[in-house]
Amino acid sequence: MDSNLLPLLERIASALERLSPPAPSLGGLESADAFIWHPALGRLSPVAHVARVDIGLLRGVERQRNMLLENTLHFARGLPANNAMLWGARGMGKSSLVKAAHAQANLVDGKPAPQGQGRVALVEIQREDLSTLPELLALLRESSRRFIVFCDDLSFEREDADYKALKSVLDGGIAGRPANVLFYATSNRRHLMPREMIENESSTAINTSEATEEKVSLSDRFGLWIGFHNCAQDTFMDMVRGYARERDLPIGDADLVRRANAWSLARGGRSGRVAFQFIEDLTAELSAQG
Repeated sequence: MDSNLLPLLERIASALERLSPPAPSLGGLESADAFIWHPALGRLSPVAHVARVDIGLLRGVERQRNMLLENTLHFARGLPANNAMLWGARGMGKSSLVKAAHAQANLVDGKPAPQGQGRVALVEIQREDLSTLPELLALLRESSRRFIVFCDDLSFEREDADYKALKSVLDGGIAGRPANVLFYATSNRRHLMPREMIENESSTAINTSEATEEKVSLSDRFGLWIGFHNCAQDTFMDMVRGYARERDLPIGDADLVRRANAWSLARGGRSGRVAFQFIEDLTAELSAQG
């Protein structure tokens, strides 16, 4: 080989190494109890402070709260537990409940465990990274910690590679789901796909029942399926009053109800998210007046 080519080949090799993704690593697991999965970097980025709401402030979803919390505590104690799908109305606390249940599972004598010492770690994966789920689970399988892998606002517009990757993971495949991992997801759609997509597939299939069953089968692979529904007026006011008490806002109940109703009418709906946004605005207004 021409010796003049060696420096060029070395530079090409170095460039290719920089372009290739790093090998996945579990480094830093002791630094936190919540992480974000970055497949391009091959690592979990720690999240020191999770944006969460105290579980006691989640009103109108007591049944759903009890179901998910019980499942999460079972998992934290090393008992059998199910993958969970939280589906339904927007703004009713689906993702807030996942984060709140995770916090409850890591309480020790009523207080949060020191960072990195919680019984369960929460790992957030983005919808567009679902195709890397097998890689993530293979990595987590090597750890002695327990993990809840969480995907927020999960849905599919078509049966793409991400759909198949998630379905394979929930099925377990030949290796089976790691015993130290659960998968939690939230979705506004009951079956993760638009109704018109399911209907279109059924109308063009030779066997319509089989086509429909295939489209809804992904949801069926979640052992725990928890529905959330639009909240009534009294539930909405319970949410508002709970937030107001938690912040010790200097406002009478009649004025609070009147202003909360006006806010919800302007927003065109009632939900836990709307209640929180109202309290945020009210807190700022009352603070400015004080």
